Amino acid sequence: MSEATLPGGWLATLKEALRGSSQDYTRGPVGRALLLLAIPMVMETALESVFALTDVFWVSRLGPDAITAVGLAESLVTLVYTVAIGLSIGVTAMVARRIGSGDPEGAARSAVQAIAVGVVLSAVIGVAGVVYAPQLLQLLGAQPEVVRGGTGYTRVLAGGNGTIMLLFLLNAVFRGAGDAAIAMRLLWLANGINIVLDPLLIFGWGPFPELGLTGAAVATTIGRGSAVVIQIATLLGPGSRVRVRRAHLRLDAALLTRLVRLSATGTFQVFIGVASWIGLIRILAEYGTEVVAGYTIAIRIIVFALLPSWGLSNAAATMVGQGLGAGKPERATRSVRLAGWWSAIALGLVGLAFIAFAPWIVALFTDDPATAHWAVMGLRIVALGFPFYGWGMVFEQSFNGAGDTRTPTLINLACFWALELPAAWFLSRSGMGPTGVFVAIAVAYSAVPILAVWAFRRGRWMSASSRA
Repeated sequence: MSEATLPGGWLATLKEALRGSSQDYTRGPVGRALLLLAIPMVMETALESVFALTDVFWVSRLGPDAITAVGLAESLVTLVYTVAIGLSIGVTAMVARRIGSGDPEGAARSAVQAIAVGVVLSAVIGVAGVVYAPQLLQLLGAQPEVVRGGTGYTRVLAGGNGTIMLLFLLNAVFRGAGDAAIAMRLLWLANGINIVLDPLLIFGWGPFPELGLTGAAVATTIGRGSAVVIQIATLLGPGSRVRVRRAHLRLDAALLTRLVRLSATGTFQVFIGVASWIGLIRILAEYGTEVVAGYTIAIRIIVFALLPSWGLSNAAATMVGQGLGAGKPERATRSVRLAGWWSAIALGLVGLAFIAFAPWIVALFTDDPATAHWAVMGLRIVALGFPFYGWGMVFEQSFNGAGDTRTPTLINLACFWALELPAAWFLSRSGMGPTGVFVAIAVAYSAVPILAVWAFRRGRWMSASSRA
């Protein structure tokens, strides 16, 4: 029987993954372990993206200006995502390594350090975002009507950014420990609340106030906040693989230093990608509201499509961290290669579907012809490189799981700042217009796996776990 064979059958494995169970992911078939981790992680990331798709679905009823305001505001709030994901990279690596080496107490102490850093940073970001929301939207090239409509939305998201920060950090703790099903179920709750409240608060249905675009941000913040409350209760209560007790509620200088070191590089790694997206939207803003609105819709759909690969990438990172913690580097290597193949195949199929059915998919989000034209164009061009993205995402995240945040940071610098942004600027001004930006995205993301696979084969990431 091969490593990927699933004892008990696919259906039994699927049920176990969704239900959650106590597993030792440093033993047994690699393929089955990957699936038990990846299935709930895919669901978790899919549900996180449903927040964005739900907002766009309802906000699109308010017109292109509202969609553009969401796109620009989300570009600003990506600073929060950058910090949250950067911290998550560090905490996942630290928790996974300690769980793999049989040290749940160390994992709990690592989780507390991450929460403390996240709370402080979210407070700073929140104050700045609430005070300077209009100026920040103007900086991104928003028209006056977009600034007027999007200021309230931006302020609510910025003021409630702590819910985003903690949601990411606490789910990273669960993922690193192998409790992926818990993170998934909490996102179900958060999304259920958001889906129900979105139309009620945007349009003022029933007894609810009509808040317009701002209502979408309020609904999202309430949904995420509800999940965070349960996350904290889960960590403090019995049954969690990483259980935080009173003795853990203190700052640990050594662990805090390790977390900051890992997360600083991880945050910069994510910031490189985020800054490139902001740069791209700034280039596109010169071509008008419909172009930015089309770009916003296309990117939301693309991000949703990438979720299976994100789930597999996170599963591979957990397997790498726990495998290295248990002294099994060969198991970590097999996990990454198998996840890479699965990811490339899955995204390749999705890319074909996008190329064939883009107009019908976009029609779900807008009926404005100009907006739809650019959304379809972007969706089809970027989807051409989907199989390459699948490989790149898994291999990049495997370095993070090992505690080697430097290598993917350098890869992102080369592909997004040295290649994507200059190419987007040049192509868009060389007769291609907005189409040149979409071509630059496809080229840059296709270059990632070339560098990532080369670096992975060198093997230096195997020694990084000792520093996590």
